[in-house]
Amino acid sequence: MSEAVHNAQQEFWRPAVVNNAESQVASAPVPTMAEVCPQCQSEFMIGARFCHICGTHRPANGMGEIASTQPRVSEVFEKSLRWMQSSAQVLWNRRSSALAWARYLHFHEIKRWVGLPTASLIAFIVGLGCLLGALGVSLFYRASNLAEFQAIQMWRIEWLLGATASFVAAILLKKPSRE
Repeated sequence: MSEAVHNAQQEFWRPAVVNNAESQVASAPVPTMAEVCPQCQSEFMIGARFCHICGTHRPANGMGEIASTQPRVSEVFEKSLRWMQSSAQVLWNRRSSALAWARYLHFHEIKRWVGLPTASLIAFIVGLGCLLGALGVSLFYRASNLAEFQAIQMWRIEWLLGATASFVAAILLKKPSRE
């Protein structure tokens, strides 16, 4: 009788107040427990095919059609394992072809290909880096007034002077040819 309060509002933690006549008519047998795992006696999660506690298969009582159409875990595992092996093989083939191509980037290979001695080649590479720096100033900085424009132009001039000095050093460090 403590629940039958007159004019009580429905609150989320309290069930709705109903009359005794309605409650007797509306009362239907409520199942006491859902399907339980035969091994550990815990309830199965809704729609689960396995017990979340011990991992045993759910009996196919209410799920006969679903259980028969679903692939087994071992089949899914084998399929994913085959996919991972084929992906690893593809990646290894790409890596080995990339490694074969990367040998052309070795310093001694570039030195042989360009035909410059070590000091001259280093100065040449520094000059190329300075040219990239001059281009980078143009890409990263935008001038909004005259003072900024002049500052950006000075940076470009400095990078280009560095490139010029490096290229001159590369020319001077090159050994004269015997021909």
